[in-house]
Amino acid sequence: MRDLEIYSPVEEISSPLLTEKQIELFVKRDDMIHPFISGNKWRKLKYILKEATEKDQKHLVTFGGAYSNHLLATACAAAKFGFKSSGIVRGEEVSNQTLMLCSLFGMELIFTDRESYRHKEELFEKYFRQDPAAFFINEGGAGAAAVKGCSELTDELTYVYDHIFCAAGTGTTAAGILHGIERNELPTRMNVVPVLKGTDYLKDEIKSFSGSEEFNFYAEYHFGGYAKTEPALINFIKTFCSSTGILIEPVYTGKMFYAIYDLISKNQLKPGSKVLAVHTGGLSGIAGMAEKFA
Repeated sequence: MRDLEIYSPVEEISSPLLTEKQIELFVKRDDMIHPFISGNKWRKLKYILKEATEKDQKHLVTFGGAYSNHLLATACAAAKFGFKSSGIVRGEEVSNQTLMLCSLFGMELIFTDRESYRHKEELFEKYFRQDPAAFFINEGGAGAAAVKGCSELTDELTYVYDHIFCAAGTGTTAAGILHGIERNELPTRMNVVPVLKGTDYLKDEIKSFSGSEEFNFYAEYHFGGYAKTEPALINFIKTFCSSTGILIEPVYTGKMFYAIYDLISKNQLKPGSKVLAVHTGGLSGIAGMAEKFA
């Protein structure tokens, strides 16, 4: 199996607000790791792929919605590293750019109703019980192997930051980074911006995966829930992209950056703070929201 090590650069951005509040803001450009195995997806899949290889299970089976960045990343990684792949897709059968690319990378797509989708292990058994090569990967790659991969982000940092910010869906990436902060004994505060509504459980998940309670949790920036938006968020994303040359999207990174700028404007971060925002990729999902930017 070819080398799975990665590198992503850190880029500083500027704005009148940052200058006024005396904040230095940097972006860990994980979106530049790979066009399709983008951002935290590569980090999450790294040890999952190694485990599947060690077990000689060359058929990756995973789960996601119709615009799932995780499905696309898994399909591409499977093709790149010599696996077969299947994706169980939540909801009625549809066609879109994301699923087209999944198919192009060789992924078999199986659509299932939303109630059945909740029982992922049962679906895996139903469709792949007779396939000894089938390897179960949870939605979003969530699990201990993904946490381990995401923790390595902190090993790449050549500078010590006062704060690290990360958007959270399953909480896996945030838990991994938090674990890395503690393992490297960094004097850095972890800040988590959940993109879903009603996320008290997510706080517990992060604590469980990372073994730490030392993080800030900003639950008020979900804009109505997962993949939900409001005009304020869309307008912010348009301004951010046009002023930085960095593409962000409404599901994850847009909400995280909105939170950072809002907290800075409200003086929640001390002057002189050095802040690192983790760009977790996921840019292919913006195709499903094109009408919001028209």
